[in-house]
Amino acid sequence: MNLLALAWKNLAYKPLTALLSVLLFALSIGLISLLLNLREQADEQFDNNLADIDLVVGAKGSPLELTLNSMYHVGYATGNVSLGQVKAFFNPQHPIVADAIPLSLGDNYGGYRIVGTIPKILDWYGAQVATGAAWKEDFSVTIGAEVASKLHLDVGSTFRSTHGILDEGEDNIEHDDEFKVVGVLAPSGTVLDQLILTTNQTYWHTHEDHGPEPTTPAQDTSALADHDHDHEHDHDHEHNHDHDHDHAGHDHSQIGSLLEEGAEKEITSVLVRYKNASSFQALSFPRNINENTELLAANPAYEISEVRRQFDSGQRILGILVLAITFVSALSIFIALFSSLRERRYELALLRVMGASRPKLFGLIILEGLTVAVLGYVLGLLLSHGILYLVAANIEDDFRYQLDPLRFLAAEGWLLLGALGIGFVAAVLPAIQAARTDIGEVLTSDV
Repeated sequence: MNLLALAWKNLAYKPLTALLSVLLFALSIGLISLLLNLREQADEQFDNNLADIDLVVGAKGSPLELTLNSMYHVGYATGNVSLGQVKAFFNPQHPIVADAIPLSLGDNYGGYRIVGTIPKILDWYGAQVATGAAWKEDFSVTIGAEVASKLHLDVGSTFRSTHGILDEGEDNIEHDDEFKVVGVLAPSGTVLDQLILTTNQTYWHTHEDHGPEPTTPAQDTSALADHDHDHEHDHDHEHNHDHDHDHAGHDHSQIGSLLEEGAEKEITSVLVRYKNASSFQALSFPRNINENTELLAANPAYEISEVRRQFDSGQRILGILVLAITFVSALSIFIALFSSLRERRYELALLRVMGASRPKLFGLIILEGLTVAVLGYVLGLLLSHGILYLVAANIEDDFRYQLDPLRFLAAEGWLLLGALGIGFVAAVLPAIQAARTDIGEVLTSDV
């Protein structure tokens, strides 16, 4: 019988003791793996969505809320600002601002946010249209890859939006206007995967009062005649037809068309890129805005670093817990192996009589410790990725962010080496004790 099979039989001789050691080891490995995955994937989400944006400008409130809502589409907007207040940011001659993108938020479809903006945002996030085209006209939309997959939408699909940024089920207030999908984005690994993109003007049209216009008697007669002629068309179809007639056909894909609107028109926020982010003017620009205007300027890199700092604090606390569990699991392996030696002294002595050398006995006990470590490592990875699967489902429902539970990190490979090291260290003293087994003393004492 080879050493591996013998080591397995020795562990199986006391299954409850071995199981306790494996479970403790699996718990420590699982927590370490979970922390590594959450940190790695969260950092990627944060970094991908920064998109080299230097500043977010919106209504007064919390800079963190403004950043999360405008760039990560989490939480609620701090309010709206008028075009007149932010028009200067779109001036190509601006001494500090190189480029700016407007955002209008407030509606959703199926829980996915509808964002009024311009197609330039695709370049900022490195996204590309997979099928169809980018939106240009009002009530045309280009949707993210996840939106298309989860809501079963494709080019040519139509839908009606609901008020608010969250899907409230039966309490949803559905708008009358109908959106049409003109394009689907390729997966980009950014927040655009979870967005429905349209024009800023669409946001205004959606929230305007579409009540019936007053008509003259002659117009009423004409309308009745048309109704008799086209009796098969219902009221909703007539409304959408009139709406399409009023708003379709206008290219609103450029910032110029937005600036032609009245100064009182409102948007949610502006994403800004600097000409030179390291210049003194750029460094003092947010403070000047916050102190001298009714606007709020937030530095996304700083705000996200604060989120990461809080996340790191939680990780440190969990890290201490993981170290404690790891120490206990290693101690459990040591105690289990050491306590079993007294019961196995006769067995070890017989192995020596049958020709087993001291190094073989040493290797046998070490192999038992390594076996526990490997089993704990495998079970720990299954545990961590199982928890990640559950966490991913909740995060996707609440925040529309995706975590990949099937993704394995390179660090988890190094984690295997660490697990083997712990198993080896825990088994060294019992292995040395086994290798020093005195054949004569053991056999004589047992006679």
